[in-house]
Amino acid sequence: MKRMSMIFKSKANKALDRMEDPRETLDYSYQRQLEMLQKVRRGVADVATSRKRLELQINQLEQQQSKLTDQGKKALQVGREDLAREALTRRSGLESQLGDLRGQYQQLQGEEEKLTLASQRLQAKVDSFRTRKETIKATYTAAEAQTKINEAFSGISEEMGDVGLAIQRAEEKTDTMKARAGAIDELLASGALEDFSGPKDDIQAELDRMGSGPGVDMELERLKAELGQGPAPKELNQGSPTAQPHQQQQDTPQQAPWPQNPGGAQ
Repeated sequence: MKRMSMIFKSKANKALDRMEDPRETLDYSYQRQLEMLQKVRRGVADVATSRKRLELQINQLEQQQSKLTDQGKKALQVGREDLAREALTRRSGLESQLGDLRGQYQQLQGEEEKLTLASQRLQAKVDSFRTRKETIKATYTAAEAQTKINEAFSGISEEMGDVGLAIQRAEEKTDTMKARAGAIDELLASGALEDFSGPKDDIQAELDRMGSGPGVDMELERLKAELGQGPAPKELNQGSPTAQPHQQQQDTPQQAPWPQNPGGAQ
């Protein structure tokens, strides 16, 4: 089971790695950082709102405290010491509340300063990450384009590979058709195949085939005589009685006449 789990995990990791685009990953990371920065700013705003609310409460209590002090003075002026005592008692209660509120106010003020500093630091980090992100994306895009260009030049890309295979198949078919056409021409010339496009004449074909042999032999003898490698070719009527005196009167051998027909007759 552990081995199967490792196999599945390795294959899944390979598939995910093939599907992953670094540019999309960087954009997603930047988006998450912006969301985190937004949360920090929202926290700063909440703390500042609470601090402002405490500040208003403190101002209200301070106003009430000042009012009670004035009421105590007026009560003493009219000879109402009991009213002055009551006003001072209430003023004392407000003093304790003011102390608590001032403590909370200072605490919120400290939290607000910390969050503001953290927000500024996070903002600087996000700005730096954005610059680096764009640089990496541009570099990756350029490298990807260069890789595709090199693959196209080398012919190892999928598109160029398909084109190369198509060209190779076309060339192979062309060579096959040319070889087939040449073979058919040779077979037609040799008589192994019949040409059904024209009239069939077996007698003329046989005469042409038989007449080509003596003509070649006579031409070979003539070339040998010109090069001095053999006697001059004999006339076809050399065996007749009238040809002998004529041959003896010539001092130098003469060139045999070219045969007038494929059979070799003059």
